[in-house]
Amino acid sequence: MSAKRERRELGSTESLCPVCLEVLPARRIAEGEDVRLEKTCPHHGRFSTIIWRGPPSYDAWAHPGDELPARSRSPGAGKGCPFECGLCRDHRQQTCCVVLEVTDGCDLRCRFCFAAAGTRGRDPDLGAIERRYRALISAGGPCNIQLSGGEPTLRDDLPAIVALGRSTGHQFIQLNTNGLRISRDPRYLRALKEAGLGCVFLQFDGTTDAAHEHIRGAALARTKAAAIENCAEAGVGVVLAPTVVPGVNDDQLGAIVAFALERAPVVRGVHFQPVSFFGRYPRRPGDRDRITIPEVMRALERQTDGAIRVSHLRPATSENAHCSFHGNFILRPDGTLGPFPAAEGSKCCPGKDAGGKPVPRASCCGERSAGAKRAREFVARHWAFPDAPRPGREAAPEDSLDAFLRDVGERSFCVSGMAFQDVWNIDLGRVRDCHLHVASLASGDQRIVPFCAYNLTDAAGKSLHRRGATT
Repeated sequence: MSAKRERRELGSTESLCPVCLEVLPARRIAEGEDVRLEKTCPHHGRFSTIIWRGPPSYDAWAHPGDELPARSRSPGAGKGCPFECGLCRDHRQQTCCVVLEVTDGCDLRCRFCFAAAGTRGRDPDLGAIERRYRALISAGGPCNIQLSGGEPTLRDDLPAIVALGRSTGHQFIQLNTNGLRISRDPRYLRALKEAGLGCVFLQFDGTTDAAHEHIRGAALARTKAAAIENCAEAGVGVVLAPTVVPGVNDDQLGAIVAFALERAPVVRGVHFQPVSFFGRYPRRPGDRDRITIPEVMRALERQTDGAIRVSHLRPATSENAHCSFHGNFILRPDGTLGPFPAAEGSKCCPGKDAGGKPVPRASCCGERSAGAKRAREFVARHWAFPDAPRPGREAAPEDSLDAFLRDVGERSFCVSGMAFQDVWNIDLGRVRDCHLHVASLASGDQRIVPFCAYNLTDAAGKSLHRRGATT
């Protein structure tokens, strides 16, 4: 074996058997610049999945403290993570954003869908939603809320749901949507804005109809553009959310960024999501079906001709570093991008000090709970539509603080990505660091569950945590 492909162990963690969902010891194995997660079930055999391809190296991207302790579950704690979510005592991070699913129904039937949505189910009533909002306040204070489903705009009372969230103390509420209704119903969108909607998280898989047809089953390029135009008129910020599928739209990442920049400041950024295999997916994925975080970052550098460089992008500091990347930019007057001179809020950590040594989280952003709070504040500040000038503000001097802050807000642009886990590549160390949680609205269910655990399905498509789970 050549030196380039030498195998070395980078660390151990815990994972799950894709067939029986038993907790298994797992190893992260480097083969050259690639990293695999390997695990063996005594009943169902060996599983090996690519989790990282190429530079920046897996080790360099890590934070101190990301390694999972050798034995995390205490005796008598039952089955432990990820079965006893609530959040359980094994969890190491507070909540940044809560996904609140307000419907099981959808007006598309996408090839890839976390929720496997499609048929219209029973929607929770406003009373149940209000109780859930208040329970979240009691559990740890206000958090960012993402209204999701299914497709939440199927509900005519969605403005009332937004208003309820604001009235119970949640200050920033996003709408996760395919954009179909808001593209054709500007009155509905204005009602959402008036109720207090802060941002539209818009499913957006490419600049061509072919990408949408392959992933979503419909030609949606004009629909997406119309949804953004309506958001601009209503004064609602938009973040584009592409699911990146190898061989389908991984050659459009630069074009998606260019499309977004042409529509700034209403489009506040792009949040790339490498495809994961849970919910609705018919077969076991192979390595060629996956695209990893470093591949997305390198593709962005290549496809934007260096306007976005890998060196501009950093790991998050309030969650496991291997879950995501982000970069904060300024849109220059000539339409080009320039990186912020320093990152902000929870995104402040450079990861290394001036001497190139890793910076412990506690010495940079404080404890992880503080990181989650700063992450909430960052998203609310940068994903919302820039404030319109108030009466009298137009006459403010050019060098006034108000004018400066307004200008920076209008020109800020975020590029980020998050790699969700499925049963094949799940790393329980990453699950325990998760700050993106799902609040179930199933009858009597008051749990808060990490996103990847909540959406996890086994090799046969059976759910671990979703309502009606049989596992």
